[in-house]
Amino acid sequence: MRTVDDLLAAGIAGRTVLVRADLNVPLGDDGAITDDGRIRAALPTLQALQRAGARSVVTAHLGRPDGRRDPAATLAPVAARLGELLGTEVAAASDVVGDSARAAVRGVPDGGVALLENVRFDARETSKDTAERDALADELVGVVGPDAAFVSDGFGVVHREQASVVEVARRLPAHAGSLLLRELEVLRTLTGDPDRPYVVVLGGSKVSDKLAVIEALLPRVDALLVGGGMCFTFLAAKGCAVGSSLLERDMVETCRDLLAEPGGKLGLPSDVVVASEFAADARTRTVAATDIPDGWTGLDVGPDTVQRFVSSATAAATIFWNGPMGVFEMAPFAEGTRGVAQAIADSPALTVVGGGDSAAAVRALGIDEEAFSHISTGGGASLEFLEGKPLPGLAVLEE
Repeated sequence: MRTVDDLLAAGIAGRTVLVRADLNVPLGDDGAITDDGRIRAALPTLQALQRAGARSVVTAHLGRPDGRRDPAATLAPVAARLGELLGTEVAAASDVVGDSARAAVRGVPDGGVALLENVRFDARETSKDTAERDALADELVGVVGPDAAFVSDGFGVVHREQASVVEVARRLPAHAGSLLLRELEVLRTLTGDPDRPYVVVLGGSKVSDKLAVIEALLPRVDALLVGGGMCFTFLAAKGCAVGSSLLERDMVETCRDLLAEPGGKLGLPSDVVVASEFAADARTRTVAATDIPDGWTGLDVGPDTVQRFVSSATAAATIFWNGPMGVFEMAPFAEGTRGVAQAIADSPALTVVGGGDSAAAVRALGIDEEAFSHISTGGGASLEFLEGKPLPGLAVLEE
């Protein structure tokens, strides 16, 4: 796999470099960026290209506009914030491969940066038709020129077979960016021979979303601790009543089989915070996980569970965490996620946060990001890597 360092070593002053970044940041109702973590994560590669005098052209997506132009998903605010962080104006194209994109690229000076409009405004980006993705890739190459190089640095999309991720990499000399390389270094440690005890903490809503990674990790870890909405399907599999809590009935038998796995590695909550309704001002109670009342909904793990999970984290040498322990966006149900996240941050272990809602929780709850060994920028990609699935955006770089 060629890397951005190989590209830099060859000397690229004045050369155009197409960079696939992951700038899929959350926006508030007013269109302002509420978490610029992914933009900041993209900086090292772009700054290295700046210093080398390359003409960087960034392509990225925001949200799921379903192949049509959606003003709420424009990358214009991202271009503004990226320019602030880079200390230079970033030319923002108003289209993906049209006249504005071509003009923006023509105007990029050596060491400058342009950002093409949301690549998912073009339906061909995510098309299941290879010919359509090929056509978009051809047009992207047409925008930057056939002598351009390509740097893949959007780890959050390497598990997707999309035009700007895969097909472009087959048309231009392709290199892995520094963010992508760091993600691979850390995740390969987890799938190799990590220091033990190796503890995994999984949260989130649905067992079905995490089933493959649970099945892949359970034989490899020393403990796998389950919180979040998906814990209630596991509790139901143990014969517990779960009230009005989230429950995937069609996954109960699967959970029962997982709980029967030898070694007793699966850890479930011993207590939960329940609410009279799904609302921040609802009545709340902390009850035993085996004693959830009818009509009440579990929305967080309780303090005893937090203490048990903290004890496991404190004793661990390697920790992977993906998924919040509760509905952390509502203050009454944030303490489970806060307590577990803080314990992981305080641990001297190798601590890896698996992106997605976990990374968002770290920032929303004010926990020091630097306290973790690594915060991934790709929740789905990191899980699929740990599952052992081939990731198209990585495979193409190794062709």
